[in-house]
Amino acid sequence: MTEYGRGPGSEPWHPEDPLYGDGGWGGQQAHAGQQSPYGGQPQEYPEQQQSQQQYGDWGDGGQSAYGQQPQYDQYGQQHPEPQYDEYGRPRYEQQYASQQQQQQQHQHQQQPQQQGYGDGGWDTGAHPPAQYPADPSDPYGQQPAAFGAEQPDFYGTSEAYPPPEPPGRRRSEPEPRRDDWDPGPDQGEHAFFAGGDADAEDDAGGRGRGDRRGGRGGKSKKGRNGVACLVVCLVLGGGAAGVAYFGYQFYQERFGAAPDYAGDGNGEQVTVSIPRGAGGSTIGQELKRKGVVKSVDAFIAAQQSNPNGKSIQDGAYTLQKEMSAESAVELLLNPKSRSNLIIAEGKRNVDVYKMIDKQLGVAQGTTAKVAKTEWKSLGLPDWAVNHKNVKDPLEGFLYPSSYSAAKGQKPADVLKQMVARADEQYKRIGLEEKAEGLGLDGPWQLLTVASLVQAEGKTHDDFRMMSEVVYNRLKPTNTETNQKLQFDSSFNYLMGQSKIHISESEINSNMDPYNTYTNRGLPPGPIGNPGEEALQAALTPTKDGWIYFVATDGVSKTEFAKTHDEFLKLKEKFDASSGN
Repeated sequence: MTEYGRGPGSEPWHPEDPLYGDGGWGGQQAHAGQQSPYGGQPQEYPEQQQSQQQYGDWGDGGQSAYGQQPQYDQYGQQHPEPQYDEYGRPRYEQQYASQQQQQQQHQHQQQPQQQGYGDGGWDTGAHPPAQYPADPSDPYGQQPAAFGAEQPDFYGTSEAYPPPEPPGRRRSEPEPRRDDWDPGPDQGEHAFFAGGDADAEDDAGGRGRGDRRGGRGGKSKKGRNGVACLVVCLVLGGGAAGVAYFGYQFYQERFGAAPDYAGDGNGEQVTVSIPRGAGGSTIGQELKRKGVVKSVDAFIAAQQSNPNGKSIQDGAYTLQKEMSAESAVELLLNPKSRSNLIIAEGKRNVDVYKMIDKQLGVAQGTTAKVAKTEWKSLGLPDWAVNHKNVKDPLEGFLYPSSYSAAKGQKPADVLKQMVARADEQYKRIGLEEKAEGLGLDGPWQLLTVASLVQAEGKTHDDFRMMSEVVYNRLKPTNTETNQKLQFDSSFNYLMGQSKIHISESEINSNMDPYNTYTNRGLPPGPIGNPGEEALQAALTPTKDGWIYFVATDGVSKTEFAKTHDEFLKLKEKFDASSGN
C-alpha cells in the first residue's frame, strides 16, 4: 500500500535525503522545525489511499512513489525511528499522550482543501490509528495493533517463553535436539496417551509442551501412559475375543456344516408323525424333537440333496433315534417304514374302527367305543349333529385318505385327524352352499347322496349317472318307484353285510329307516365315507333321464335304463349271468 512516498519497508528519514526540501510535498516548509508528536512514526489514513491515486507522482518530480522515501505526518513532520521497550515492543503510551496534545492544538485549524478529500477537509479531527510497518524478521509482528487496542499476546505469558529481543539483536533459534523432539498433536500425541491433565494445564496459564515435559517429571507421565495403554489393550483385546467368538458362532450357523449324527441309528425305534402338507422345516423339527436327527438344518440339506426329497408323504413312520439326516430321508421315502393308515373310498365306519385298532395295537372295539362315547368332542361341524335315527354320527366323516397312526397314539387323536380332513374337504367343495340348489335339505342330505353314489357305482363313469338316478327317484313326480330308492347298499349297511343276492321277502319284511325298499326318500344319514369323485358327482348329476340301473355282471358292470320295460330286460341279463 502506498504511503505518500514511503513503502512499508523504507528506512527512517535522514537529513541528507534529497527529497527533503524543494522536492518534498508543498506543505512541508510551513512546519519546518516542528517535531512530530508521534515519535517519528507515520500515521496511515484510509482516505489517503484514494488521495495518493489522484496525486500520482506529485511532489517527487516523477519519481516512483514506491522508492525509499521518508514518511511524514499530516503536519509535514518526519517520523523518527520508533522506540522499543525492554521486550522489543514499540512504546505507544508516551507517543499517544503527545499525539492527544498535538491534536488539541490543531483541532480548530483548518487545512486547505485538498483534492480528493471532499469539500470539508478533515471531518471531525479524529484520526484512525496509525499503522506501522512490520519487521520482516519478526514472525509475530506482521501487523501491530492500533493505539489503545488490546495487544495480542503471541507469546503466551512471561513464564512460557523468555521475552523476545529487539529486532536488531535477534538471532536465529537453534534447532531442537533430537531427544527433545515432540511430535505434537498432529503427529500422534493425544492427551489421553500423553497423560495430559487438562485442568493442570489450564492452571499453569497455558504453558507450552516444553514446560510440561521438563517441569512435571517424565516418570509420572510414563506411568500414566502405561496404565492407559494397558486399559486400552485389555478393552480392545476383550472386544476382539468377543467378536471372534460370536463371529465363529455366526459362521457355523450360517456357513458351517450343520450338526449331524453318523450312521443308521442307535437301534431304538420311534414313531414319527408327519402332518399333511408339511415342508422340510416342519419335518426336520418333528424329527429333531423325537431325537431322530441332530439338527433341522442337517435334515433340510439332506432332503434338498436327494432327488426325491420333496416327495415325502404324510403319515406315521417308524424310524430310529440318532440317525444321520441322509439315512432319515431315505427311510421316509421307503414305503416299508411308513406306518400310515390308508382309508379307501366308500369304507364304512365300522371297518375303519377295526383298522385303527389294529394299527395302534389296541384291543378290538376300542376305537368303536371311543367313537360312540366321544363323538361330540371330535370336531364335527354344526350341520352334522342332532339328526334322528342316525346309527353312527361319524359316518361320512372318516374321510378317505392316508393318516399317521402308529403304536403309542390314541384312537381319539386318529379320529380327530379324519374328521378334520373331512370338514376341510367339504368346505373346499362348498357342500353347505350347494345343497339347496339341488332340492336337498342341507349338506347332511347331500353327503348322504354322495355315500349312496359311492356305494352303488361300480366305476368312476357310473357316478354321475347314479347321482341322477337318486335325484330322479326322490322327485314327487316319480311314479315308477313312488319316491323309493330301493338300493341294496342301504339295506346291506343296515345289516352290516355286503350281499348282491337278497331275497325280496327279507327286504320287504324289514322296516328300519335305513331300508330304502320299505321307506321313501333318503336314509337317516350316510352309509359310508364317499371320496372326491362321488362328492363331485353328487353335485353335478347327468340330465339324461336315468331312473333304473342293474349290475348286469354282478361285479363291475352297471347298465342304466329310463323306463320300467328297459329295466326288465336288464334284469333278465343279470339273472342269466348269475345263473338264476
